[in-house]
Amino acid sequence: MTAPVAWDGPAGNVLPVVTAPATVLSTVGDEVDPADPAIVQLAADLVATMKVSPGCVGLAAPQVGVGAQIFAVDVTGHPKAATVHGAFVLCNAKIIEASRWKAGREGCMSVPDLTGDVKRAGRIVVSAMLPGSGEAVEITTDAFEARALQHEIDHCAGKLFLDRVAGAHAIYQRKVYL
Repeated sequence: MTAPVAWDGPAGNVLPVVTAPATVLSTVGDEVDPADPAIVQLAADLVATMKVSPGCVGLAAPQVGVGAQIFAVDVTGHPKAATVHGAFVLCNAKIIEASRWKAGREGCMSVPDLTGDVKRAGRIVVSAMLPGSGEAVEITTDAFEARALQHEIDHCAGKLFLDRVAGAHAIYQRKVYL
């Protein structure tokens, strides 16, 4: 198993992002066939949508209304990122190791008005498949990229970051910068 390669698939279409309380956001996504041309196109669409969305470092299929276990991540240039694998897409991802738990602030395009403090692993190992080739990969990452992967894996499992906060005291109104 290897680390992921940067996304080099087809160009995608920008899709609308759904917001809570859309049912798809609280439904466990179906596992996907990474070789299915529709999944390869969805992967491209996730990357395209993520790239045009300011501040977005990850986007899962449920966030564009598709109940599937596929997501894109790219933390390149983020000040909290330590390990950076570039832009990549994973199918049917599972966390196989997690350590160094720490609380941190999270936001989400599907919950546009709120942020919250969520305890996540600071180091993870994830197994998944790449769209297109179906190649099995194993990714070891840490810090902000680890947080982003866990956030997107949660989306594929029908969970929002709000499901992981310690309570109402750990939810905040999103700051708006003019």
